[in-house]
Amino acid sequence: MVTTARHRFPHLVRQATALWAVLGGVVIGLVVAANVWSVAGGALFSRPVPGVYEIVQVGVAVAMFMFLPFCQITGANVTADIFTAGLGQRAQNLLAALGSTIAVAFAALLLWRMFYGLIDLQTYRETTTIYQFPLWIGYLPILISLALLLLACLVNLFEAATGTAPPREEAVH
Repeated sequence: MVTTARHRFPHLVRQATALWAVLGGVVIGLVVAANVWSVAGGALFSRPVPGVYEIVQVGVAVAMFMFLPFCQITGANVTADIFTAGLGQRAQNLLAALGSTIAVAFAALLLWRMFYGLIDLQTYRETTTIYQFPLWIGYLPILISLALLLLACLVNLFEAATGTAPPREEAVH
């Protein structure tokens, strides 16, 4: 792929979302390890990890948001291609641009409201029950994820509007 100034930003966003998704996989791996440790500790030594539910709850929420930007930029979200497959490329690009516009608005709304959720959690010092882990800390990677999602949506919008979207299998390379 030729990396001109026009393609540099989308390429950087693609790489950032791919790296962020890999880190989300690491978070899921750690959640699984905590679960395995808890189950094994409970079965073998009658000592499960206390509060493993809290670890799972926060970890899975964070990881889920970490995967969203990658799914968006690669077109891996659920689509209704069966209805649009027969349309011409121009009509498909128009529908993709419309969908991307809605996605931009939704990502911006989520980022805005989750930011205020972070502020509320900091203000009221809400924590988990067992570990007393401040919940606002989990919002930091979620906000980064939503900012990346917004960038991914903007890249999708630009590519749909200009007809420059790469095929799905080339979306990350």
